[in-house]
Amino acid sequence: MGTVHSARPRVRTGVMTIVIAGLIGTASGSPGAQWFTYPSPGAPRTADGKVALGAPTPRLANGKPDLSGVWMTGDPLCVIRGVASVSDLLKMNPRSLKCPPSTATFSRHSINIGIDMAGGLPYQPWLATLVDERTAKQSVDDPHIRCLPDFFVRAYGLPHFLKFSHTPDLLLMLNEYNGTYRQVFTDGRPLPTDPNPSWQGYSIGAWEGDTLVIDSAGFRDDLWLDWAGSMVTGAGRIRERITRTHFGQLEIEIAVDDPKAYTRPWSVTFRQQFAADTELIDEICGENETFSEKIK
Repeated sequence: MGTVHSARPRVRTGVMTIVIAGLIGTASGSPGAQWFTYPSPGAPRTADGKVALGAPTPRLANGKPDLSGVWMTGDPLCVIRGVASVSDLLKMNPRSLKCPPSTATFSRHSINIGIDMAGGLPYQPWLATLVDERTAKQSVDDPHIRCLPDFFVRAYGLPHFLKFSHTPDLLLMLNEYNGTYRQVFTDGRPLPTDPNPSWQGYSIGAWEGDTLVIDSAGFRDDLWLDWAGSMVTGAGRIRERITRTHFGQLEIEIAVDDPKAYTRPWSVTFRQQFAADTELIDEICGENETFSEKIK
C-alpha cells in the first residue's frame, strides 16, 4: 500500500496496527501538489497568524450559524490497544485523561461509542452477544476495514477529515475516506416515506435558535457506530443537534432511537475541532487494498 505523507500524520498503534496502517496508508499524490498548508479561506487570525479558534461563530446570509469548514475530532482517544470492552477502555482512558487534538485521529468514542455511559450502551440481548463476539475477534468483519462506506455517526470519530459546505438550504458533508458524502436538506422538505435503505440514510434539518436539529432515517441494517460493532438498524432514527459554539468548535449531540437494537433511546455528545490550513486528501481505501485477503 501507499504511505501517508508527513504533512498528514495518522495514529498507528495497538492490536489494530495492521488494520489502521492499511486503511490510512491509501492517500495518493505528493504534498507539494495538494493544499495541505494553504491558509483556510476567510478564517480569523491571531496576531501571530494562527487561526483564532475562539473567534465568534461565522454566519450565513440568513443570519444562522455557518457550519462550513474542515473538521476533525476534538476529543481524541489517548491510548489505543485494539478493540476492547468498555471497562478496559476506561482503565486505559479515564475521563480525566485528555489529549489535545492536533490532527485527524480516533475519537474517545471510536472504539465503543458508549465509553462514557453508565453501564454502557443499552443493547438488546442479541446485539450485546454480537458486540462481545466482534470485540473478541478484534472486529475482523468491520465494514470499514473492508473498504465499505462509513456511517456518518462513526465518521465523526475516525482519523479522516470531514468537510462541511453550508448554504441556507443545504448542509453538504464530505468525507475524504472513499470520497463519500451526506446531504442534510434544510429547505423544508419532509423525510421520504418508504425510502430505499442507504448507507447514510436521509436527513432533513431545521433551526432551533442557533442549533441545527437534524432528523435522519432510512438506514441499511447493521451500520456500524464504532470499532466494537455497535450498530444502527433499518428501524433506527437519529436526531443530531449541532451547535457551532465558536469559530473553532462544533458540539454535536447524537440521539439514537432504535428499538430493534437497543432497549431504550440513548444519546452521546461529540466535539469537532476546526482543522486549520489544510484540505481533504484523495483517500481511496480499495486502491491496492490487501487486508481482506489476509484475514480469509
